[in-house]
Amino acid sequence: MIRFMHPDILWALAALPLLALIRGRRGPAAALRFASLENAKGLGRPRKIRAGSWLAALRIAVLAGLILGLARPQLGSSLSEINASGIDIVLALDVSGSMEARDFTLRGGPASRLDVVKSVVSQFVQERPNDRIGIVAFAGRPYVGSPLTLDHSWLEKRLETIATGTVEDGTAIGSAIAASVNRLRAQDAKSRIVILLTDGMNNTGAVQPETAAEAAKALGIKVYTIGAGSRGEAPIPVTDQFGNRRMVMAQVDIDEAALENIARETGARYFRATDTDSLEKIYDEINRMETTTHTVKKFENYRELFMWPALAALALLLAEMLLGQTRLRRLP
Repeated sequence: MIRFMHPDILWALAALPLLALIRGRRGPAAALRFASLENAKGLGRPRKIRAGSWLAALRIAVLAGLILGLARPQLGSSLSEINASGIDIVLALDVSGSMEARDFTLRGGPASRLDVVKSVVSQFVQERPNDRIGIVAFAGRPYVGSPLTLDHSWLEKRLETIATGTVEDGTAIGSAIAASVNRLRAQDAKSRIVILLTDGMNNTGAVQPETAAEAAKALGIKVYTIGAGSRGEAPIPVTDQFGNRRMVMAQVDIDEAALENIARETGARYFRATDTDSLEKIYDEINRMETTTHTVKKFENYRELFMWPALAALALLLAEMLLGQTRLRRLP
């Protein structure tokens, strides 16, 4: 592939059309200059007075070649060998309707819980490039947002598509844990964890949270739990019968005791996130607790190509000088 060591220099190419436009507005370069146009009548065909424009075009091409040379184009390849950390992580994210509550902030303004969670999770994924990470989203039932993968660019694209209203509403915490454990049970990683985030309590699903936690423990899978949402009431957008959106205050109901039991049963921890800052700190803490060393090897083999545009510019410059001594010359 071709790359440029100094790509910012290429912005100078944008100035060349402007330079040509300014030069063109002044009219074509004169082959000969006279004190009066009356003296120039009948001194050859009209096309000859445009001969000097060829020299101006060559100068623009010389500048383009010099700019490309200064940007240092290189041809070659790059190869990275990454040893996976041996940690497999499933992010179980609540996408029930209550995750639309606007009690968190993002970039200085109010934002829904889900938007903030996606932003924080995205940063968490970026900080763990050597882990296989998957996503299980859940409301009334769980579904796979992304299988376990090391392709985190693709994973983040899948994270962007996570939204409320995808499945029937509800909070199936037990089924979400069971689905997450099912994604991990066949993996041979030395450490397997689930990070479950919810803003409610289990009210649907075929599997009870306690049963799912026991299954996770039996398989050696830790389940970190996070209760998200401010304490008391939170503003939630609703749509009335006329299709109008308005905010209503709703009680925040999180079964913290159940979430604590799930985490304790599996050898993990429970956290409570009441705002964006506390949520970021929770994922940072989990990131520090679940870590391992890894080795990254990077090989690069590139060949410099800057001499080719530089030589082309030199050749054009010589051509411009030689043509300037022929019938294309410009006399004072």
